[in-house]
Amino acid sequence: MVQAHWARGLRGGVGLFCLSLVACSGSKPDTAWSGYAEGDYVYVAAPLAGRLELLGVQAGQKLREGDLLFTLEAEAERAALDEAAARLATAQAQARNLDKGRRQEEIAVAESQLAQAQAHATLMRADLARQQQLVVQGFVSKARTEDSLSALNEAQAKVAELTASLRVARLPARPDERAASHSSVSAAGEVLRQTQWREAQKKQIAPSDAVVADLYFRQGEFVPAGQPVLSLLPPQNIKARFFVPEADIGQMQPGMAVALHCDGCVAPIAAKVTRIATQAEYTPPVIYSNAQRSKLVFMVEARPDPLDAVKLHPGQPLDVRAAP
Repeated sequence: MVQAHWARGLRGGVGLFCLSLVACSGSKPDTAWSGYAEGDYVYVAAPLAGRLELLGVQAGQKLREGDLLFTLEAEAERAALDEAAARLATAQAQARNLDKGRRQEEIAVAESQLAQAQAHATLMRADLARQQQLVVQGFVSKARTEDSLSALNEAQAKVAELTASLRVARLPARPDERAASHSSVSAAGEVLRQTQWREAQKKQIAPSDAVVADLYFRQGEFVPAGQPVLSLLPPQNIKARFFVPEADIGQMQPGMAVALHCDGCVAPIAAKVTRIATQAEYTPPVIYSNAQRSKLVFMVEARPDPLDAVKLHPGQPLDVRAAP
């Protein structure tokens, strides 16, 4: 009986001694800030309305950059694209036509007419010389010479006219007409480019590697312009959001290394502080900690490496500690 009392007294003395050592040492438990995982979702929509023709993904599916997400019905855009291409071809043909002279066949006709006029002028010149000789010999009157001279002048004028017409036929259109034609080609090209863009917008692809978070429409439904069809969560958009008390906020700096701890995590996940709130707030209700309740805290965000970020899930509770 005496030995039992002695043993209990010894254990009590040892316990008090250990507590006194802890109190004297002044050591504090490792500081952990409460938080949760958060994701910045990417909402994918088409700027044009249309019926959802093809939905090529499912919720939870992992995607690679460039994978097809969905396609909207684009019959009207394809018809407009064909029309714009035809209008561009017409404008280009008109521009080419104005950049060169008349057709070769038309030029050949003009050359033939000029050759006839030149032959006629040569004939009239010879006739005038003959009439002048006859006047000298006294066989014809001087009036006959004047008639031959008039005929020669008329023939020479016709040659000059056809020569000028042939020169014009070989020239392109006037500069103003050609400039207007080339402007029409540029305008038609821009209309075609706009139509191609509209047709391309009916088919949306993944902007980066991501996981399909949610779907908002089913295949066959009509999708209004700008209405998201689905949401994506890229790994680089996953972050930790935690709340630091006012007394600890002074040690937080952008780029500071922290360690994220979560239930089920095999090892802490390294992250770096990317944002520190500029204003204080009260502890949000999602953080269930009596020690932090009713205290002012600052919201801080930290982003892990994308390869590690996939281990976290938005809404998952986290404990965040400063990296050693």
